[in-house]
Amino acid sequence: QVQLVESGGGLVQAGGSLRLSCAASGRTFSTYAMAWFRQGPGKEREFVAGIRWTGDSTYYADSVKGRFTISRDNAKNTVYLQMNSLKPEDTAVYYCASAAGWRTIIPAQTRGYDYWGQGTQVTVSS
Repeated sequence: QVQLVESGGGLVQAGGSLRLSCAASGRTFSTYAMAWFRQGPGKEREFVAGIRWTGDSTYYADSVKGRFTISRDNAKNTVYLQMNSLKPEDTAVYYCASAAGWRTIIPAQTRGYDYWGQGTQVTVSS
């Protein structure tokens, strides 16, 4: 089992920045990749960004490319999402997810992940 705890959400004005953190504990040695998803009001959960646990590969949704950066600190078992130039449409609950075992690519669908955090709210005001 892997436990994931997100933090760093909040209220920010459009154009502002936030950094989300996801602390992982438990059987993290089996982690292949970690990712951030988000779910806006009345919307399905969507992929935002993913990173291979080795740190040598990242993948972003087109909607956040150039504005968001995913990174990890293996010593702290923590993944970060730096969000810049935030827009009102970025408002959502942001979830951290972990994929265990071997994969060939960073999954971009919810079914590709085995463990989920409880989510943290990000609200961007216009």
